[in-house]
Amino acid sequence: MTQRDTLTSVHEPFGDAFYYGPERLSARYVDDPEAREASGFSQSTYQTILERFEREEASEGKRLFIKDIAYYLIPPDRKPASTAPSLGRKKRGVGTSALHVNGAVDGTTPAPYPHNTDIEPNNPTVLPIEIMGNFHFTFLIRHPRCSIPSFYRCTIPPLDKVTGFYNYMPSEAGYDELRRLFDYLRSAGLVGPKIAGQSEINGHARSNGATRGVELCVVDADDLLDNPSGIIEAYCRSVGLDYDPGMLKWDTEEDQQHARDAFEKWPGFHEDVMDSKMLKPREHIKKTKSVEEEDRDWAEKYGEKGAKIIRETVNANLKDYEYLKQFAIKV
Repeated sequence: MTQRDTLTSVHEPFGDAFYYGPERLSARYVDDPEAREASGFSQSTYQTILERFEREEASEGKRLFIKDIAYYLIPPDRKPASTAPSLGRKKRGVGTSALHVNGAVDGTTPAPYPHNTDIEPNNPTVLPIEIMGNFHFTFLIRHPRCSIPSFYRCTIPPLDKVTGFYNYMPSEAGYDELRRLFDYLRSAGLVGPKIAGQSEINGHARSNGATRGVELCVVDADDLLDNPSGIIEAYCRSVGLDYDPGMLKWDTEEDQQHARDAFEKWPGFHEDVMDSKMLKPREHIKKTKSVEEEDRDWAEKYGEKGAKIIRETVNANLKDYEYLKQFAIKV
């Protein structure tokens, strides 16, 4: 967001279609059509979002930097994926006149998924492979012991009234979906085999088939907080950007307003970032707490029931995080 002379940033656009639009995959607003309408995105489809990218690129003439969440592209709870209706062909025998979403044309049905569209073998997303080939994918991960409590806090009082997320859904942890997307992109040759910041792991060169030159670029949030300049410089090298130390500061009023404008549609989720002005190394090494210490802390903050839910979600996603962590940039 600080490099506005060369980049146009788009913040979590696919969430519009995932939560609110006629092709929505999430059940979060199933019984709340008023919230979907009030969002301003009740008519957003995966196609309209892609069209927005085209308009942004054409009008600005800059490279797009899109920060988004993998599970916005993937049906929850490991439901089989089929192409979003706005992007794909109907299954044979299904009408082709209007946008059919589980029998509806206006997106008002409570459960629009599954879609009556083609399924691409092994593709876990609702985007066809030829569309995903237009993106340069990179991946940001965070240990679930940190991310899960943070997200849980946004779904309970008092913050839920700000976020509009009034219940906690473990499927929104997103690690399973991120790992499946990561592996699919590798198998399809859209990323890899070279790993950004790594040449070998355990003495073996990492390779997984054909490549179009896009490295496997994974950033771990803890590594980023420990060494911001080193990780960001390595990231820039991987994606073809010129590193500038000014990337780590957003302390002008123009920067602050730009961030407020970008984050305003997801209130409550980014307050810590919006209250900050720079990314600098942590002053103290982060101490890893024992499971018992974590459970005790979570119980004090969220009650015994909340602590149990958090622990179960952390445990359920730990293996996926550890799998992705092995590919993280090392500097």
